[in-house]
Amino acid sequence: MDSRRLLRTSATALAAAGLVLSGCSGGSDAAAPRTAAPAPSSAPEAPKLKKYYEQRLKWRDCGVEGFQCATLRVPLDYAKPDGEEIELAVSRARATGPGKRLGSLLVNPGGPGGSAVGYLQGYAGIGYPAPVRARYDMVAVDPRGVARSEPVECLTGPQMDAYTQVDQTPDDTAEVNALSAAFKDFAAGCEKKSGKVLPHVSTVETARDMDVLRAVLGDGKLTYVGASYGTFLGATYAELFPDRVGRLVLDGAMDPSLSALDLNRDQTGGFETAFRAFAADCVRKSDCPLGTGSVAAAGEAMKKFFRDVDARPVPTGESRKLGESLATTGVIAAMYDEGAWPQLREALAQAMGGEGSGLLALADSYYERETDGTYANLMSANAAVNCLDLPPAYRDAAAAEKAVPSFEKASPVFGAGLAWAALNCTYWPTPPTGRPHRITAEGAAPILVVGTTRDPATPYRWARSLAGQLSSGTLLTYEGDGHTAYGRGSDCIDTAINAYLLEGTPPADGKRCS
Repeated sequence: MDSRRLLRTSATALAAAGLVLSGCSGGSDAAAPRTAAPAPSSAPEAPKLKKYYEQRLKWRDCGVEGFQCATLRVPLDYAKPDGEEIELAVSRARATGPGKRLGSLLVNPGGPGGSAVGYLQGYAGIGYPAPVRARYDMVAVDPRGVARSEPVECLTGPQMDAYTQVDQTPDDTAEVNALSAAFKDFAAGCEKKSGKVLPHVSTVETARDMDVLRAVLGDGKLTYVGASYGTFLGATYAELFPDRVGRLVLDGAMDPSLSALDLNRDQTGGFETAFRAFAADCVRKSDCPLGTGSVAAAGEAMKKFFRDVDARPVPTGESRKLGESLATTGVIAAMYDEGAWPQLREALAQAMGGEGSGLLALADSYYERETDGTYANLMSANAAVNCLDLPPAYRDAAAAEKAVPSFEKASPVFGAGLAWAALNCTYWPTPPTGRPHRITAEGAAPILVVGTTRDPATPYRWARSLAGQLSSGTLLTYEGDGHTAYGRGSDCIDTAINAYLLEGTPPADGKRCS
C-alpha cells in the first residue's frame, strides 16, 4: 500500500468526533442537557415502512472484481414514510467458504462522511481476516449524504482550496472575521447545493437505514463492525433496535454522553498524546527535524514551525503555498497511523528547508483531494452530519476565543487551531436534531467495544465510557498507537475480535492486548 493510500485508509475515520481542521466539530454547549434519543423500537414496522423492509435488491456487477452492487430505497424523512424517497449505494462480497455462512457483516469506516462502499471494496472485503470473509457476506452501504448516496455538496474544488487555507489561529479581529466568514460561506454553499437532504442526514436516520438493509438482506440480527464515528452509528443502532443486535464491534469508540465542546477538547488532547508518541520516537533518530533532545523541546520546535509558516508560507511546487492551516492538517493526518511517521519526518524536514510539497500531500490525503483539484464529499458530509447530531459548540466567535486557553492546555501544539475549528457549526443553516446522552441499549446482546490507549482521534477514555454505558458492553484494550485496533497488526486483538464474530463469545471484559 503506498503512503497516499495508507493515509486515505487511516483518515477515513479522521473525523471521529467531527473535529477536523476547517471542518465541523459537531458541537454543543458543555451545559447542554443529556436528552434521550428516540425510544427503542422492538415493535413490528409501521405499515407505511413495509414497502422498504420488503424490497428486493437487484444485485449487479460493480466493475470491481469480486463485488456486487445494488441500490437500497429508504424514505427521505422517516416521519413521512409515504413521502419522497432516496437511494443508497450498497455493495457486497459474497462469503468465500468453507464453513456455514453466518449471514451479512456490515462495515462502516467512520467519518462521518467516509465511504463505506469504498472502504469495503478497497480494504474490508479483501483485507479482513480470511476466516471472517469465509463465513460472512461482507456488506457496506454509503450512509445518506455520503459518496454515492445522495451526497451533500457544498463548495467547488477551487473554493475548497481556499477554504482549507484560511488561517485557523486568528491573531486579530480581521482574521477572526475572515475565519467566521469562511465558515458561513461553507454553510451557505451546503444549503444552496444540498438543502433537500441537509435536514435528513442524522446518525439516527442512518441507523434506521441500516435496519432496513438488515431486513432486506434477510438477517434477523445485525452483525456490524464500525470504526471511529462508526461506533456512534453502531451504538445508536443498538439504542434504537436492541432486540436486533447480533454481534457488534465498536472499534475506536466515541462517547455519546459528551457535549461537543468536551468531545472536541478531549480529541485535541488525543492528538497531543499521539504527537508526544511521535516526538518520542522522532528524537531518538538522527534525522529528526524536531531535534534530538526532549519531547518537550520537540513540541516547542513544532510550534515554532507552525508560527513560521503562518508568517511566511513556503512554496509547494504549485499555486498553493503551505501555510499554518495546511501544515497543521498534514501533521495531524500522520497522527492516525504510526506507519506514516517516517513520511512525516521527511515532509517536516523538507518544509523546514523551504519545500512544502510533502506536508501538502499529507493534508490533501486527509481532505481526500485528488490531483486534479477535485474533492470527495467527505468534508461536506462530515459537517452536515455533525452539525445535525449535536448543537454547536459555541454561540459565537467570542465563545470560541474564550475556549482557546482550555484547548491549549489539552494540547500546546494543536490546541488553538482545534479550538477555532469547532466554530463551524455555529453558522449551520439546519437546526440540530440530536443531543448528548448516555446510550445503554438495554436488552441488547453482548457488544464489543475496542479502545487504543494512544488513539489520537478517539481518546481511550471514550471507549471505557461507552463500554460502561452499554448494558451489555465489553471492553477490549489495545495498548499502542494509532487510530482503531482491528486489522492493524495485533494478533491478540484480531484473535479476540475474530472469535467474537465467528463464535459469538466476546473476550473477558477488560482484556488487554499489546
